[in-house]
Amino acid sequence: MDVPATSSTAGSVTLAAVIKDAARQQLVKVGAGGLSPEVVTRESGLATSDVAALFPHRDDLLTALVIDAYNGSGAAMERTDAAAANARASAGARLLAVTRALREWSFDHPAEFTLIYGSPVPGYHAPHDTIAPASRTPAVLGGIVRAALEGGELTPPRRAVPGPPLLLPAAVELFGGTPGAPFSDIIERGIVLWSNLIGLLVFQVFSRTHDSVRDEAAFFDYAIAVAAESIGLEVPLGESAG
Repeated sequence: MDVPATSSTAGSVTLAAVIKDAARQQLVKVGAGGLSPEVVTRESGLATSDVAALFPHRDDLLTALVIDAYNGSGAAMERTDAAAANARASAGARLLAVTRALREWSFDHPAEFTLIYGSPVPGYHAPHDTIAPASRTPAVLGGIVRAALEGGELTPPRRAVPGPPLLLPAAVELFGGTPGAPFSDIIERGIVLWSNLIGLLVFQVFSRTHDSVRDEAAFFDYAIAVAAESIGLEVPLGESAG
């Protein structure tokens, strides 16, 4: 049963949002390494006691921003996938749509993208609380791959990954179990797709492809299509990237 928020609780939630907004503004200016409750207090005009009560240490503030970034980017992908699935789009079209959504979020939130996908922040170790939010992106990708598998949209690989299974139980659980042959290594291939997606975004957000290709949005679509071939999924190209 949901318990209505008291005025005190609602006030704390509102104050936390104000503090995090101020912290995100500082994240753009000084980066994660220069962020601290003291900086947020000084630059925002908030009372030291208010900031310290909710975020007493730098890591508390960073964790809140990390969770928000993962949740924000994951939610953007989930909304897009729900719309594509409701429109009965193919798995390949769904994949293209959700990766475009993550790309759009990344360019709209470069500082937050850098926080979760850039260089590690010295001295910061993400706590267990960040795992579930961080899992939203691979969960969307895994759901699309699962739908492609169940819908007969995947082409069997020319060769399976050699050797024993390479997966941790959590990855198998997230996907919903290990498929049988000839798709027994589809989860490993899905992780390759996921890592290719994040690496591609790092290249584009940090301007590593702007001097190599004429149309970065079109190149993004092309790269996703190439990466999807590794799992046997055809991605339709030629549609507007928006």
